[in-house]
Amino acid sequence: MNRLLISAFTAVALVVSGGSVATASGSAPPRTTHGPCQYTQTPDEPPARSVPLPPDPRRTPSRGTVALDVPTSQGALPLRLERAKAPCTVQSFLHLARHRFYDRTVCHRLTAYPTLKVLQCGDPTGTGEGGPGYKYLDELPVDLPPAPTDPTGARRLYGRGLLAMANAGPHTNGSQFFVVYGDSALRPNYTVFGTVGPEGLRTLDKIAAGGIAPTPEDPTSVDGTPVLRTELLRVRPACRH
Repeated sequence: MNRLLISAFTAVALVVSGGSVATASGSAPPRTTHGPCQYTQTPDEPPARSVPLPPDPRRTPSRGTVALDVPTSQGALPLRLERAKAPCTVQSFLHLARHRFYDRTVCHRLTAYPTLKVLQCGDPTGTGEGGPGYKYLDELPVDLPPAPTDPTGARRLYGRGLLAMANAGPHTNGSQFFVVYGDSALRPNYTVFGTVGPEGLRTLDKIAAGGIAPTPEDPTSVDGTPVLRTELLRVRPACRH
């Protein structure tokens, strides 16, 4: 599974874990939390690092923002999570951060298509196939402007600086996410849950300028492993002074 984008317009496919889980006869069904987020275990896709299901209170916090310090091997990547946009996603992201799920993980994918410019992270295996062992419901954006590069009006503008979840289809969010370093045109199928700070944009520009590692099959690749190895050293709430 390669978690992100698709298409004829240069999108591609960001994904997480896919679809419903089939269980063997007589085996216990996947555990699902009973709150509004419905975090559901994915037995066929075990966690890349051991982590429990997130808390799922009936009243999921839906106000305010959370600042995160994210030092990387290429520079700072500060994030600001917005609860109002995606309360279940923010709750899950903070849960994973508290369990150090993201610490010492490598961002495995960089794209440089004319209409898709993102860095994708959040898989401890560094392969694009790892996740937290659970999935949860979409919180899709409704306020993104139409992408000016798409005359059909189907795609929306995921603008520079947005933070969004990768997925493998409806309601398959997990741990993988992407940060947008250049305006991108995507169908509004990816939950937006925050932004990258100015210092983080400078870090992303550095990574993007480093380019994408060539392969024998594609020596001028626009989608693949960043040349500049980018490791998330840790993900923590920002200290308040």
